[in-house]
Amino acid sequence: MRNVKTLGLLGTGVIGGGWAARALHFGIDVIAADIKPEMEEWIRGAVANAEPALARLTFAPLPPKGQLSFTTDLKVMAQRADFIQENIPEQLPLKQRMLAEVSRHAAADVIIASSTSGLTPTDLQRDMASPGRFCVAHPFNPVYLLPLVELVGGQKTVQDTIDAAAKFFTYIGMHPLHVRREVPGHLTDRLQEALWREILHLVNDGVATTGELDESIIYGPGLRWAAMGTNLIYHLAGGESGMRHMLAQFGPCLKWPWTKLEAPELTETLIDRMVEGTQAQAAGRSIRELERLRDDYLVAIQQVLRQYNIGAGATLRSLEERLYQEAATARAAQSIDPDKPLRLLDTVVRPEWVDYNRHMSDFRYSQVFGDAMDALFRRAGVDETYRETGRMYYSVENHVRHLGEAKAGEPLYVTTQLLGVDDKRLHVFHRMHRGRDDKQIATADQMYLHVDTGAAKAAPADAKIRAKLESIRSKQAGLPPPPEAGRAVGRAQR
Repeated sequence: MRNVKTLGLLGTGVIGGGWAARALHFGIDVIAADIKPEMEEWIRGAVANAEPALARLTFAPLPPKGQLSFTTDLKVMAQRADFIQENIPEQLPLKQRMLAEVSRHAAADVIIASSTSGLTPTDLQRDMASPGRFCVAHPFNPVYLLPLVELVGGQKTVQDTIDAAAKFFTYIGMHPLHVRREVPGHLTDRLQEALWREILHLVNDGVATTGELDESIIYGPGLRWAAMGTNLIYHLAGGESGMRHMLAQFGPCLKWPWTKLEAPELTETLIDRMVEGTQAQAAGRSIRELERLRDDYLVAIQQVLRQYNIGAGATLRSLEERLYQEAATARAAQSIDPDKPLRLLDTVVRPEWVDYNRHMSDFRYSQVFGDAMDALFRRAGVDETYRETGRMYYSVENHVRHLGEAKAGEPLYVTTQLLGVDDKRLHVFHRMHRGRDDKQIATADQMYLHVDTGAAKAAPADAKIRAKLESIRSKQAGLPPPPEAGRAVGRAQR
């Protein structure tokens, strides 16, 4: 299967727009095909709407954004794409016809995947050319933030297709879950449908409103489900004996007539109750407002889970590690300009970094300088593998000067100059610049000490690490020393 540089979308809509936003953000070009010309404006709007949340998802360096193009000609899309994702309405005859047509125009090594939420891959690949390269790749809305994608093969799907699809989706920051047997609804939708049927019954029977039922999830099991699924949570419920004790204690309850396996009839009364309930929950907020709220908390939850390396946070951490390593490798291959400090970090002021003065909070300046220092460490080889040996540089002195303001959304970049390197010490000077006008808005004069964490004392750095730092220092030897370096607090120039 080929290296994916261009993602083709067969159909746009909500799911297609989500695929486009995610792929573009991670450097993949997108060509979207839809029979309706007006969908070009729609998908461009969907991508723009997703960008603020995507921009806050990770601080890791990203590749240049992909380019979005649009066509009403399915053949053009199929011939240009390296991977095709179908997102047309959930109608089996329609999907079969369109997938068969696109397969005749796409090269035989181009994977074709369907976003179907319930149809089986064997049915969908029935009339396709080269059906072995087809699979279901079922995402979850919003596709640009939720990492799960269910991969399901049909009777004619080859394993290489599943493997290659998983590799591509991992590259764009997703968690591919291989569903080993095809069943209608795959895995997650079957679980969601069971809960949905019970909701409809409880509303229909007048037991609870939609708001009360949502509260029963968001204040209880929903918080647990973000990191641990039902099975592991129930394992914990069994105490030291785990799942075995839990089933022995609560298993008999499964025979009690609590649940109703079939959904109730969708009468006008039930529909009205569902509509009135959700409108009351929305409290006058538009769909776009609720989408932004949803996106904000999804970003925040994944960043918290990242700290614990669990659930979607583990996917985010793995993605970041790859992005940081790729950036470090790319920068290490670049020659050092002896006339300029190193430019190792480009970032953007996030909305949550802004304080009551409407510009970046003081402590965020230190965070950005810390990110620049991490970039220098990665370039020198001070990475996770090195830290696992019990060695690391610790900051021992830090003098930050605040010279200007940065507001939410403004691009920033940091340049770095090495002032001194020896066995144990590293003296670094950073300058923070505002991207829109290159104005210097802060400096940081920092001293780091190399530490053996096992011995809890200063120790010489690895010879290879020191050699890389010395190389940078020697190439910067012609740069004038910063006049602000070594200044005491209160003596900085104004």
